[in-house]
Amino acid sequence: MADSKFLRRIFSSRVLPSWTILVLDLLIVALSVLIAYLLRFDVSYPFQHSTELLLSIGVIAVVDVVFFRVFRTYANVLRLSSFVDLLNIFLSMVLSLIVTIVVNYICLFAAGRPVMPISVLVISYMIAFVLMVTFRMAIKTIYDEFSTSKSASRMNVFIYGTQAGGINIAKSIRVGGFDRFHLCGFVSDNSAMIGKTMMGVKVYPNDDQLMEVIEHEKIKGIIVSPMKFHQEGLDINAFADRFLAAGVQMFTAPDIISGLDTGTPAPIKQVQIEDLLMRDPIEIDMASIGGLLQGRKILITGAAGSIGSEIMRQVASFNPYQLILVDQAETPLHDIRLELKRNWRDMDAPTIVADISNRERMEQIFSQYKPDYVFHAAAYKHVPMMEDNVSEAIQNNVLGTKVIADLSVKYGVSKFVMISTDKAVNPSNVMGCSKRICEIYVQSLARKLQQEGGAVTQFITTRFGNVLGSNGSVIPLFRKQIEDGGPVTVTHPDIIRYFMTIPEACRLVLEAGSMGHGGEIYIFDMGEPVKIVDLARKMIALSGRRDVKIEFTGLRHGEKLYEELLNTKENTQATRHDKIMIAQVREYAFDEVSKAVDNLIETSYSFDAMKTVALMKALVPEYKSLNSAYSELDK
Repeated sequence: MADSKFLRRIFSSRVLPSWTILVLDLLIVALSVLIAYLLRFDVSYPFQHSTELLLSIGVIAVVDVVFFRVFRTYANVLRLSSFVDLLNIFLSMVLSLIVTIVVNYICLFAAGRPVMPISVLVISYMIAFVLMVTFRMAIKTIYDEFSTSKSASRMNVFIYGTQAGGINIAKSIRVGGFDRFHLCGFVSDNSAMIGKTMMGVKVYPNDDQLMEVIEHEKIKGIIVSPMKFHQEGLDINAFADRFLAAGVQMFTAPDIISGLDTGTPAPIKQVQIEDLLMRDPIEIDMASIGGLLQGRKILITGAAGSIGSEIMRQVASFNPYQLILVDQAETPLHDIRLELKRNWRDMDAPTIVADISNRERMEQIFSQYKPDYVFHAAAYKHVPMMEDNVSEAIQNNVLGTKVIADLSVKYGVSKFVMISTDKAVNPSNVMGCSKRICEIYVQSLARKLQQEGGAVTQFITTRFGNVLGSNGSVIPLFRKQIEDGGPVTVTHPDIIRYFMTIPEACRLVLEAGSMGHGGEIYIFDMGEPVKIVDLARKMIALSGRRDVKIEFTGLRHGEKLYEELLNTKENTQATRHDKIMIAQVREYAFDEVSKAVDNLIETSYSFDAMKTVALMKALVPEYKSLNSAYSELDK
C-alpha cells in the first residue's frame, strides 16, 4: 500500500515542478562531463585534475541554463514528452555547444589555455543529449506501464474523435491521474485513421461492429470530443441512444482546451441531458441589440428568476447606463447582487425588493429611475400552484403586468418587452389563462396608443415554451429524484414538451425586442417536442444507474398532454430572423379589455376561485380547464 501511494505521488501531474526537472538536467550535464573525461583520458585523470573538471562543469552548466530557459526544456510534463520537446532539447544543446566552444577559445586567447579540451566538450554534449532524452523516455515508459497495471481499478473508455479535441482529451487523461479512466482506444469516422495506433492505443471504426468491440474490450464509458457535439450532420441523440442502450456511460470535456493551456487537467464531465437537447447556436443581430441597450436605463422585473437573471447578464454585456433589478424574492435577489459585484463591479445596478402589484411602490421606482426600457419577466409560473391559488395568479400576473404597463406609458418608457408562455395558447389552466390576459391587455394598450398617435411606448410580447434548468422545472426535479434512487415521477406516458436553453431564449427575447414596433406577439421556433418519459429514461441512463424506476402519477390539475405555441386559428408572419415569427392573434378593444381586467382584479380580492375563473373564461373563451375543478364552468 505504501509503495502504491509512493508511485502515485511520483507519477502524479504535480509532483515534479519545473525547478526539479532543471536540477535533474544539470546533474545529467555534470555526469556527462565526468563520463567524457573518463572516455577521453584514463580513470585517474579527472581526479588528478579536479579543478579543471569542476571548472568545465561550471562553464557548461551556466551556458546550458541560459538555453534551457530560452527553450523551456524543463517546463513540460515528463510523461507527456513529445517530438517537439526532444527537438527543443536538441536545439538548446547545439546552441549551448557553439557558445561554450566560443567561450573556450576566448579563454585560450586570453589566458593561454582552454577551459577544457574540445574533444571532451563535444563528447559531453553528445552524452548529455542522449541521457536527457533517455531520462524522459524512461519516465514516459514507466508511467505507461504503471498506468496499465492499475487499469483494473479504473473505467475502461474509448474516445470518440481523433482530431484535436480527441487528442487533447487523451492528454488530459494522462495528466489527470490514475483514479478514473483507462484509455483503451479511439473511435473515428475517418477511414484514413481506422486501424492506426494513437498514443499507444488502436483507432476503431464507428460501424456496426463497434458494439461488439466495446463488449469484448469491456468498455464502460465513451468520452466525446466537445467538437463532435456541434459537428454538422452528427445526430448526437441517436449516437447517445446507441451507447446508453449498451450500458456505456458518456462523458465530455467542455473546457479541454483552456484546461491544457493553463497546465491544469481539464475536467472530464458526465454528459448531461442539456448537452443532448442543445441545438445549433442561435445567431442574433448584436449591432441592433447593442444600439438599443447601450447607454440606456433598463428595468427588469423578476430579475432574480431564471429568465430575468439571464436577461440581466446578457443586457449587462451591452454596457447599459443603469440596470434596475426588481424582484420580491429577497434571497435570490441578494445572490444576483453578489454576482454583480463579482462580474460587473462598476455596473450601476440597484437591486430592489418590491412587489410589482404594489402600484405606489412601483410608481416610486419609475419616478426615481425613469427607465428607458422594461423587460417584464416577473410572474407566477407553476401550473398546479396557480390552479390552487387563483387570486394570487390574477393579482401578481395580471395586476402586476397592468401596473408595470401603465407606468411604462406614464413615464415614457421606449420599449416594454413582456415574457409570456406557450401555456397562454388555448389555455387549460389558471396560470396559462392569466398570461393570455396579460398578452391581451398589453397588445390592446399598444393598439390604443398607436391609434391615438404620438405613442412613445412600444409594447412587445415574447412567447416560448419550457427552458432547460429553470427554477422548479422538470430536469432539476428528475436529477434530484435519480440522485435519491427514484422513482422518477412522470405524469403521463404520452406527455410532450418543447424545450429551449435559458441563454438562447433570452437572446431571442432581446432580438425580438430590438425588431418590434409595438403590439406584436413574437413566438420562437422551439424545435421538435420532447416526450417527457423518454427524457426521464435518457437521464437515468446518463446517470449510470440501473435501479431507478419511472412512476406515472397522472396529469396534474390544468395540465395538457402537449403545449401549443400557436392557437390553431392563428397564422404567423415571418420576420428577419428565421427563429422568430409574429403570431396573428385575435385583437381586443382596449376600453373593453380594461374594464374586464379591472373587474377581474377586483373580483380576485373576494378570493372566490369559481367566480374569478368564470370571469377569466369570459375574457378568454378558448380557456377550457383540464383535469380541474373548474371544468364544470365549461359545461
